[in-house]
Amino acid sequence: MHHQRHRRRPRGYSLLEILVVLAIIALLSSVIGIAVYGHLVKARIEATRQSALEIRRTVVLYRMDRGDECPTVDVLRAGELIDAASKLTDAWDQPFVIKCGDRGEVHVSSAGPDKKHGNDDDIVAPEPPAKVVSRE
Repeated sequence: MHHQRHRRRPRGYSLLEILVVLAIIALLSSVIGIAVYGHLVKARIEATRQSALEIRRTVVLYRMDRGDECPTVDVLRAGELIDAASKLTDAWDQPFVIKCGDRGEVHVSSAGPDKKHGNDDDIVAPEPPAKVVSRE
């Protein structure tokens, strides 16, 4: 008589093992998501800074040609000084603010990630000088 070996049927995974694996995947996903989000915000800030600098250069040239008139972004676009491919809003789809001073200075600003002007996260071109901290 032929002895038949008892083969063990492959055992499935327990619910606890599946839950542990899912918890590890969720933890890794959240860590990666947070890191990617931080880089996304930095990229948006830099893209907004570059757009603001481009608009500022255009405003400076506009004022050299037309006197002290301070244009809006719409005036620059209508005068075809900013091409149709240029972005007229910041990375958060808020309009840029152009301010011209009496002595020829031009500042282009974005409200930044919080979409509110007058905070520390505002993006201004050119950048304001760094604050000097006294060590006294």
